[in-house]
Amino acid sequence: MSPPMSEDEPIQVMGAGLSGLAAAIILAKAGREVHVHDIREDSGARFDGDFQGIENWTSDVDFLDEMREWGIDPDEFKTTSFHQVNVIHPDDVITKAWSPTVAFRVIERGTAHHTIDQGLKRQAVAAGVNLHYKSRVNPEDCQIVAAGPKDTSALAYGEIFETSHPDHVAFHFNDKLAPGAYAYLIVIDGIGLICTCLWRKQKKSTRYLNETIAWYDKHYPELDRKPIKRVGGKGDFTINRNYTVEGRHYVGEAGGLQDFMWGFGMRCAITSGVLAAKDILGECNYETEVRKRLLPTVKTSVSNRWLMNRVGDRAFKKIATSWMKDQKKRQDGLPFIGRIFRPDLFRNIVYHLAAKWMLKRVDVDDGRIIHRLPYRKALKRDVWEPSEEAIAIGEEWKRSRKGGNSESFSEEE
Repeated sequence: MSPPMSEDEPIQVMGAGLSGLAAAIILAKAGREVHVHDIREDSGARFDGDFQGIENWTSDVDFLDEMREWGIDPDEFKTTSFHQVNVIHPDDVITKAWSPTVAFRVIERGTAHHTIDQGLKRQAVAAGVNLHYKSRVNPEDCQIVAAGPKDTSALAYGEIFETSHPDHVAFHFNDKLAPGAYAYLIVIDGIGLICTCLWRKQKKSTRYLNETIAWYDKHYPELDRKPIKRVGGKGDFTINRNYTVEGRHYVGEAGGLQDFMWGFGMRCAITSGVLAAKDILGECNYETEVRKRLLPTVKTSVSNRWLMNRVGDRAFKKIATSWMKDQKKRQDGLPFIGRIFRPDLFRNIVYHLAAKWMLKRVDVDDGRIIHRLPYRKALKRDVWEPSEEAIAIGEEWKRSRKGGNSESFSEEE
């Protein structure tokens, strides 16, 4: 545990995202004075109304139940549960993954009232947390560091649109549309998001989004898509040598506690914030708990990322086909994903023999040593000409942007 702090000493938290707010709620409810600082104007301002998923496959415990046990109320923000998703194979075959239990939940990020960011913010304020926006602090002056990404390991581009389509989620394995990753469609209450994730650095990256939208327009004609805005974001994936450095606890993305395979990071981020708070309260040792509860899953995702970096659509097809065969056998598609994401002997061997060596050492200004996943170079197969349909999508967006629709990311060349 950290050196004991006087209960009268204010606790400083850097970052008012999910992990920082989760830590602050726990601490304030225990009667501690907490100050949370963020360089942005509000919690969730880094995002622009995009959807993200909280997974339920890395543990047998439902994550919302865990949050309630910690004293964090998930009813303060909107969640949409899914038992079924479309799994789209690289050869355009569409199958349905299903589970009798909740596989994952979709939440919205941003500054709207129903987002998880604002839901946690309200709970922090109610608990007595002091929030300081547009406030810059040094990590050395904080007990908890919950800052966002500093570098780029991967990018995601998406378009948000109005639609009459019912609530729906589709995961799309396709190395052309989403180099080294996946694309997806989410529809919640008449608002849709089509997104492509890029784990290899590309020129004119928006062509991947245009091609992905064209694919969904063709195969989901009932979408009746009306563009609202385009959004984007980056992921910074690291393995830290230490998670507590000179009394500072690094949580969430600042601690590299993310999913290297598919980018699901919210569960890990919130959990790490809670553990850091419990350390300060004398209830656990943060470094020990991270290494026991979170790091094995993170390392498993590093192994999965190394494996995904070395395959293409043929392997993605095998994964999707095996998933459906296992689901038919078990009458549940969730165990297959659970086996992929949870630590096992095979992925432990892959990590130590190969996967960890793709990470690059970085000596950080605050004295830490981290190992970052580099943004990989493009491959020869990433060079292709856009379809006529994708070109038309690009022209459609140009007209939408001239009409006042916004774009929250800039083209990277």
